[in-house]
Amino acid sequence: MEFSLEAKDAQSNARAGAIKTDHGEIKTPIFMPVGTAGSVKAVHQRELKEDIEAEIILGNTYHLFLRPGLDVIEKAGGLHKFNGWDRPILTDSGGYQVYSLAENRKIVEEGVKFQSHVDGTRYMFSPEGVMDIQRTIGADIIMAFDECTPYPCGYDYAERSMHMTHRWLERCIDRFDSTESKYGYRQTLFPIVQGSTYPDLRKKSAEFIAEQEREGNAIGGLSVGEPAEDMYEMTDLVCSILPKDKPRYLMGVGTPANILESIKLGVDMFDCVMPTRNARNGMLFTSEGIINIKNEKWKEDFSPVDPNLGGYVDTFYSKAYLRHLIISKEILGAQIASIHNLTFYLWLVKEARKQIIAGTFSAWVEPMIKKVSNRL
Repeated sequence: MEFSLEAKDAQSNARAGAIKTDHGEIKTPIFMPVGTAGSVKAVHQRELKEDIEAEIILGNTYHLFLRPGLDVIEKAGGLHKFNGWDRPILTDSGGYQVYSLAENRKIVEEGVKFQSHVDGTRYMFSPEGVMDIQRTIGADIIMAFDECTPYPCGYDYAERSMHMTHRWLERCIDRFDSTESKYGYRQTLFPIVQGSTYPDLRKKSAEFIAEQEREGNAIGGLSVGEPAEDMYEMTDLVCSILPKDKPRYLMGVGTPANILESIKLGVDMFDCVMPTRNARNGMLFTSEGIINIKNEKWKEDFSPVDPNLGGYVDTFYSKAYLRHLIISKEILGAQIASIHNLTFYLWLVKEARKQIIAGTFSAWVEPMIKKVSNRL
């Protein structure tokens, strides 16, 4: 993987760059649609490529490990061949899923013992095992195995967890560097900064991660319930320490405003289930604000959801029709809303990139943050 910086905003730490992988180039800042089980919910791969113009998607290590299982993925030739996506893929390590399974897992130095939410089978994820699993899945970018601490989290626990995440990282690196890709293209390992909302821990973790000199780095353990101000403070601190010549990935973030604020701080990569999950419940994100399409006010509104995007959803479908589909619980409603929201998220980061390159980002971003936060 190669990363190059193309432009930087003069009044903030926002930057535009490019990540080159064996499955294609990713222009940053970028938003990555989440395809938990190898599929972005309610969205076809053709729509992801041609309509949404996604440059990279995510797969989920925990869920893919359970279903369809590694044997199936390996026989298919890796996740790219299995799901028909020929552009870059990133897989998480399963650490966040382990965090969310608090009642069904036990964390020990060796790794994490957990019980499958599917059939109750017991498994162990170790740093070495997670590297092997992600080798088999075959994503272009794979994540180190870490513990995502909850919020709130006591200082002592956060410190112990951080040090264990660092020890696990060293084991991940040893295993990754001693193995090869199974499918003939290069894979890249990203470490993850932890430390909860404690500045001294975040500083120590960021310094440790920077010392590993990997090709990219991630910021984890945020957007887990802490105030937005704390998230921005930790992100700002970490970005000031992580290498400037490597991409920075803020995991699981977030709202359109979160993304714009974090681009200002120097983040290059984002992912979140929000655009698709909220779409299925009738919440639409637009360049003018947030729409609850279930509201009565849209019943006879035959205008496009967001004419500024120029996507095919806004060419063919009105707010009134989409409201009808969502209220009627028609599957097409979830599909159209998901495509719209993902189109908007990709439009937003690409517009931010254009503004950075043009030198107008700082003048553009503050009014845009207010707009996208507005409830229509």
